[in-house]
Amino acid sequence: MEKDYDIQAIMDLLPHRYPFLLVDRITELVKGEKVVGLKNVTINEPHFQGHFPGRPIMPGVLIIEAMAQVGGVLAFESAAEDVGGLIYFMSIDKVKFRQPVFPGDQLILETKVLKLKRKIIKMSGTASVDGKVVTEAEFMATIGG
Repeated sequence: MEKDYDIQAIMDLLPHRYPFLLVDRITELVKGEKVVGLKNVTINEPHFQGHFPGRPIMPGVLIIEAMAQVGGVLAFESAAEDVGGLIYFMSIDKVKFRQPVFPGDQLILETKVLKLKRKIIKMSGTASVDGKVVTEAEFMATIGG
């Protein structure tokens, strides 16, 4: 990893902001190959007010979004040229939710490049808590749209 990807470095790459920035730190990045990031899940997040009252569970779509944001950092850093702009989902496949994620959990988000061709990237991702995979998916996106 060539540089420290703290929250400021992440915000320099991604357009997302509170309450939709769902990655706190990048801990490993190998351009064109893989990225590992983390997200600390806290009860202070607004979606827990309604999902679900009395039994807060992180929505699965937000776990997928967190994986995609980590993948977005990898995509921007791996692109052959300075593409800038935004990254847009093109497809999401093979999604599996294996167990719920609760406030207090720390999500470890790992995304690997399956295929990178100019402005199109296909990745596979996993989200883990305490070493157990809680969610997995494959997704494709276009870079610099």
